[in-house]
Amino acid sequence: MFSRALAVLVVAALLPARQGPAPTPITVSAAVSLTDVLTAIADEYGRRGLGSIRFNFGASNVLARQIVDGAPVDVFISADDAQMDVVAAAHLVKADTRVPLLRNQLAVVVPNDRPRTLRSIRDLTDPAFKRIAIGDPTAVPAGVYARQYLEAQGVWQALEPRIVPAGSVRAALSAVESGAADAGIVYRTDARLALRVTVAWVVSASDGPRIIYPGAIISTSSSVSESKRFLDYLRSDPATRLFERFGFTTIR
Repeated sequence: MFSRALAVLVVAALLPARQGPAPTPITVSAAVSLTDVLTAIADEYGRRGLGSIRFNFGASNVLARQIVDGAPVDVFISADDAQMDVVAAAHLVKADTRVPLLRNQLAVVVPNDRPRTLRSIRDLTDPAFKRIAIGDPTAVPAGVYARQYLEAQGVWQALEPRIVPAGSVRAALSAVESGAADAGIVYRTDARLALRVTVAWVVSASDGPRIIYPGAIISTSSSVSESKRFLDYLRSDPATRLFERFGFTTIR
């Protein structure tokens, strides 16, 4: 009898452990400036067995319009409050789930083959800067922030004829990397990752616009518990360390 019991235990030990059902993958629409850091966070999230994330990265204004038009999204992370407000106005933000996640800063970048350092943002009025790429200042959050800052510094009118609006902040950065623009105003976090640009000026947090990235669960989500788990994870210590490694400031 003892031998039979021992054999049963040995067989049980050799059998694969029964695992619960895998968490339902969720779809997260997020500002394109978060591409690298959120991809890294999702990798770690998956390794911890917490779930699988499908990302849809793009300009926040485009993502907000997609959600309002019925795109199947579980979580939205915008680069500004204005685009989250667009989704909220359509009654698509689930109550009590909207949270501020991150802060960022603006930076002026120039092509690597034409490196220079600005003493102030007014140096952009130099005739050498014929084309200045920014996100579309009427819609793209990075462009809206850039225009706000240039207006506050009293140089928007002088620079407006040279502004090259782009469909996203990453598109503005690409214009500078390719040499199509003489300078660009992008997020500091994007500038840190770019290989073919030089940072000429960083806008201080005290002087620049208040750049906030809010996140929220979309009210039409069929995976609310999984979405909440991911949104909560973005405020955890492991995620905070990654956000800060990529240059973002987290909001507790």
